[in-house]
This record gives sequence, C-alpha cells and structure tokens, in this order.
Amino acid sequence: MAFDLDMIKKVYSNLGSRVEAARKATGKPLTLTEKILYTHLTEGAAKHAYNRGVDYVDFAPDRVAMQDATAQMALLQFMQAGRPQVAVPSTVHCDHLIQAKIGADKDLSTAKDQNKEVYDFLASVSDKYGIGFWKPGAGIIHQVVLENYAFPGGMMIGTDSHTPNAGGLGMIAIGVGGADACDVMAGLPWELKFPKLIGVKLTGKLSGWTSAKDIILKVAGITTVKGGTGAIVEYFGDGATSLSATGKGTICNMGAEIGATTSIFGYDPKSEAYLRGTERGDIADLANAVAAHLTGDPEVYANPELYFDQVIEINLDELEPHINGPFTPDLAWPISKFAQAVKENNWPTKLEVGLIGSCTNSSYEDITRAASIASQAISKNIKTTAEFTITPGSELVRYTVERDGYLKTFESMGGVVLANACGPCIGQWARHTDDPSRKNSIITSFNRNFAKRQDGNPNTHAFVASPEIVTAFVIAGDLTFNPLTDSLPNAAGEMVKFDEPMGIELPVKGFAVEDAGYQAPAEDGSAVEVKVDPKSTRLQLLDPFAAWEGTDIKGLKLLIKAKGKCTTDHISMAGPWLKFRGHLDNISNNMLIGAINYFNDKADTVKNELTGQYGPVPATQRDYKANGIGSIVVGDENYGEGSSREHAAMEPRHLGVRAILVKSFARIHETNLKKQGMLGLTFANSADYDKILEDDTFDINGLTTFAPGKPLQIVINHKGGLTDTIEVNHTYNAQQIEWFKAGGALNIIRRQQA
Repeated sequence: MAFDLDMIKKVYSNLGSRVEAARKATGKPLTLTEKILYTHLTEGAAKHAYNRGVDYVDFAPDRVAMQDATAQMALLQFMQAGRPQVAVPSTVHCDHLIQAKIGADKDLSTAKDQNKEVYDFLASVSDKYGIGFWKPGAGIIHQVVLENYAFPGGMMIGTDSHTPNAGGLGMIAIGVGGADACDVMAGLPWELKFPKLIGVKLTGKLSGWTSAKDIILKVAGITTVKGGTGAIVEYFGDGATSLSATGKGTICNMGAEIGATTSIFGYDPKSEAYLRGTERGDIADLANAVAAHLTGDPEVYANPELYFDQVIEINLDELEPHINGPFTPDLAWPISKFAQAVKENNWPTKLEVGLIGSCTNSSYEDITRAASIASQAISKNIKTTAEFTITPGSELVRYTVERDGYLKTFESMGGVVLANACGPCIGQWARHTDDPSRKNSIITSFNRNFAKRQDGNPNTHAFVASPEIVTAFVIAGDLTFNPLTDSLPNAAGEMVKFDEPMGIELPVKGFAVEDAGYQAPAEDGSAVEVKVDPKSTRLQLLDPFAAWEGTDIKGLKLLIKAKGKCTTDHISMAGPWLKFRGHLDNISNNMLIGAINYFNDKADTVKNELTGQYGPVPATQRDYKANGIGSIVVGDENYGEGSSREHAAMEPRHLGVRAILVKSFARIHETNLKKQGMLGLTFANSADYDKILEDDTFDINGLTTFAPGKPLQIVINHKGGLTDTIEVNHTYNAQQIEWFKAGGALNIIRRQQA
C-alpha cells in the first residue's frame, strides 16, 4: 500500500527545471495543466509539443489504476505483451462486481462466492506481474486512489472514465481503455491528443445547503455532455482554494459527464491537510517545497481569457443547490425551479428511492453532511417515506464513520448500508420493487443517470444531487419538496423545517481502519501460474485480431443505424453483463442491444439482410460473420459517451464489424476503436446521416492510401441500384494507421516485445 515515495521524489526533482524549460520554450506564463502535461512529455515529444499546436503527443504517466470489470480484459491483453513485470506502479481494485441487494455483509459474501474465479485470476495475475491488489470490499477505485496514491503534479491513467477524481489532489488523471493501460504497463509511451484548456474561475464561498457537487452540476448545465470533449478543465480562484480536497475530487470525478479529458485543481492548504490526514505527510512536505509549480502562474489567473480556450466564472455566494436530470446528467435545475419543472414535465413526484455514496460522493465530509440531515429526521420525529441506501467509498471511510456513529444514524432513520463498492451506480442493484416497469423517480448522489443505467427500467426517472439534498428528499418522499424553504409534518402533526446541513471535512480523531483490504504482489512473481480454464464462461484467453487485408473494404452490410444518444451503456451494457467482462465472446452477446434502431424505434431489433427477418443485433452480426460478410454501424452525435469500457470497441471488432460511422465521437471510445484496429469515421457533412437507408451496402474507398488528415470515401449502394458517394473524416495519425493495418495496437506491442 506504499505510495511510491521514491517515484514522487523523482517527479518533483525534475519539476522545476522542466517547468522553466517549458516556460522558456513557449515564452508565456503556464496554466497548471500545461505544467503537468509538459513535465510528463516523453523526451522525444518535449522537442515539439510546447506550442500546443500539435495533434497527438507521447506522455510518460507515473502510474496505472484498474477496476476489476475492465482489469480483466486489460490484463488478458498485458499477458500477451511478453513482459515479466509492469513498468510503472499499477493497482487493481475489486469494486464493480459486487451487487447491492440486501446489505453490506451478505452482498459482499455473495460476491466473493459468485466471482471467486475472477477474483482469483485478478489476484494471481497481479501477484505475477508486480501489481498491487485491492480485495473486494476494500472500496471504490477512485476513492481508494485519492486516499492512497494521488499526488499533486502527478500523471495517472485508469481504466475507468471517472479516473479524473484524482484531480482533486492536483493530479492529471485520465480515463482510458485497457489497451492504453497495457501500453503503459509495458513501458511504452502513452499517446493523447493535446487538449484544449477550459478555465473555471470560482469566486465567493459555499454556504448552507450548497456543496461542491452543485458546482459540477452547474458546469454540466453550462457545457452539456459534450462541451468538454477534447479539453482539460482547470479550476482556480479564491472559491477553488476554499473547497475541501474531497469536494474537489467530486467535481473532477463528474467532469467525465461533460466529456472532459480530465479536470484539475491546484495544490493548496486544503490539499496539504488531506495528505496529512491520510498519513501522507511526507508527500505534503515534498509538495510544499515545489508548491509554486503545483498551481498555475499568477499571470494566468489574473487574465485567464488570454491563456484558456474558454473561461467560465461561477460565484459560489450566489450558487444554488442543483438537481440534474432525468435521463442525462447535464439537464440542470436550480432547486428553486425544480418543483416547477417536475410538475410541467409530468415527472413522477413520488420519490421511491434515494441513494447516496458512490465514487462521486462518499467522503467523510459527504457522509457527515448527509448524516446531519438524517439526525434531524430522528430528533424532529419525521418519518422517512422513501427507501434509502448508503454506499461508503472505501473501508477506510466506512470504518471511520461507523466508529463516529454516523452509520447508526442512517440505520436509525431506516437506511441500508451497502458494501464498499459501485453497486447501484453502475447497475449492480437488485432493486426492490413491486412493478419493474412502473414510471417512477429516484434520486442519487452518483454521476450518471442515463435511462436504465441504475435498475434496467427505461421508465425510471433518475435525478442527481448532493448527498444532503438526496437525504432530505428521501425523508420528504416528494420531488416538489424544497428543503431550503418548505416544512414537513412530523409524527405529532407539527410542521417542522430542516436546519442547514453541517459537515466535517476530516475526522477529528483521524481516520482508522482494521484491514484496508490491500494485498501486495509477490517480490518475485516468475513462479506464479495464472490459470484460465478453457471451459470457463467468465474468462477467455485472447486471440489476436486479424490484420487489414490491404485493400479497400467492399460490400459491408448496415448492422444498425443508431438513433439519438448511444452511450457505452447502449453499446455494451453493465449490470448483469459485468460477469462476462473477461470473456470476449460471451459478453459480445450484449453488443448494441440498448441502441435504438432508427428504422423502427426499437432496441435490439434489426433487419438481417441475408434473411429479411428482424432479430437481435448480436445474432444478426454473428450471422454476417459466419457468412464472411462485414458490416458497418452508423451513429449520431457524441457516440460512445460514458464509461471507458473498451468492450464497447472490442465486441464489434470480435463479431466482424469493420467501421463505425457517426456524426461525432466521445474521446475515450474513439481511442478504444483505434486501439482495436477498427475504423472510427465521422461524416464530413453530418446531413449525410439522413442518406443511410435500411437495405444499404457500403464500400470504403481510400484505405490503400490511408494517411493523416486525408478523408476517405464511402459509396452507399442503395437497393435498386442507386448510389451516393460521401466523404468521411478521421483523426488517425501515422502510428494509429499502423494499428489499423496491424489489426490492433496489441499486435504491434507483441511484435516489439518479441
């Protein structure tokens, strides 16, 4: 569980000189984002990247973090790379496979039994290759990373889209697919398209019911779910330095919901306090010595419009609590307007369930603020009317809040404490309901609220708010209730009103834990055997994907023309499918089953051009593959929004889809497609989306001269002999084109290691 102090010393020893070199090369003051990016450029990239006009740049991250659902495929790929150990500090965190059903103890016990094969695989492969292993029940990856590994000025990649959580401690932390993690663990540079910079200036100070969560809910409403795509968001100003480190983590965590590459805050006294509070005083001492390099230059923050591509300013004195949703995390409502919105949109006013915790809001401060509302329900004799669940973010936090009496407070008002895991946030929730199809409302302190995400029910209206707002709504059971202004009847018939929530940033008696759940790897893993049963339904060794055939691609069938929002949840659902994350063929049976077919407005029902019959998407594609026929998937804007799960790219690749053609991509998904040797293309004219008909076949031309910046052509062959020829764009650089030609980046890594 050591936090690699020698590695951090090395980063800091080079920090000053590299920042000065970058400042000299650019001839201007630097943002914090630029300082960290420039200091993590590989030696070759540093020669040309300082002007920020470059496209893709090579970086050298300090560490890798993987959650269990994505680590399976990442490590199955790494096993093929030919290295005896990982090249950078790496960890695996078992947090995704635990289903919330009854309560923490029973759910954890069930998970250990049901997932034993997967946990044993992850533990043994970690042991063999020098990877730290966090056991099931230890906590959610992002909370555990913030408590143990995040450090100011560092750079980390993680196989989860909410890896940016570590930005709360001043780290550039970016969500990636498993193939990217495999590269870094194999000692290769990591490639990123140099980001734009969005500056968010925070003035004033939070008070009363308003929390850090409300800042990112407000930002999401301003930028929308794609407004941060290709950008890093840097927060600054007096309002930023007044926030707790965990509050900053909440903001950075949910920055994934605006499509941002990552988000970050500078190092300040709040950061130092959190480092010391989590027994990392050595890091705080090192950071204090280079503190000037762990924040943006004063000139930048004095005139931010000169140094950022976009500037947003929020006055925290005026900020209201927000509630976002339903069905999308960027539909932002200040609480003063929320009740009206509920009534006007005819959303179910009765609240059935409230859920707090998750990787976004499960800090000690979050729990204490929510508990201060829960305790009022007890003391003021108000009966709780909705179901209530609490998900601690780590065993460290869970043990500490139990010691300090807060879990007992929640239980006294009828709350159920779940395991230290993702649970309902990612669909790992056996929801208690008498009608799973009923139109209903829930509210959470999570980060995402896509349709069907939490419970599989498209009629569930999921809203997102801070833990304290969620707790107040649970007690009221009514979405038109405003805890800032409204009163509730207690058991005696008296009308009572909530006082403002009160929270404690760090425990007065310090954090405590008996067993944090960490398992160190073997000092010498060469004798460790990693076994995968060839008959397993959960794990499957990977076969290399085939290389490009060297010609243009002709005769592709249309698998599906997806209509509207198509996230990675639509492409590769989580929930019950998580158990197949280590078995590519089995999990491919969920490919695109959530996407809406443009031609019939139905999910998982597409026309099989070989039979003329309609059927499930995966079965249709398997029929095409069996007959040696490739296909194409067509999509709308921001295709692949959401999770970093590379299964959404690997499944189409495995089943024979050759190209994904969309109006625009989410960043991580586009990279994942490239890594797997897929063609990720965008319409040069987005109106050409309307030219795609159900019975079309497609020819992709220009691949024999495939080059950076050079568009390709697609010939759309309509039924009856008519054709349309359209131009399509791509963002492949020279190296990524080699990935395509080789059949995937892993094929090149394997060749290099050999």
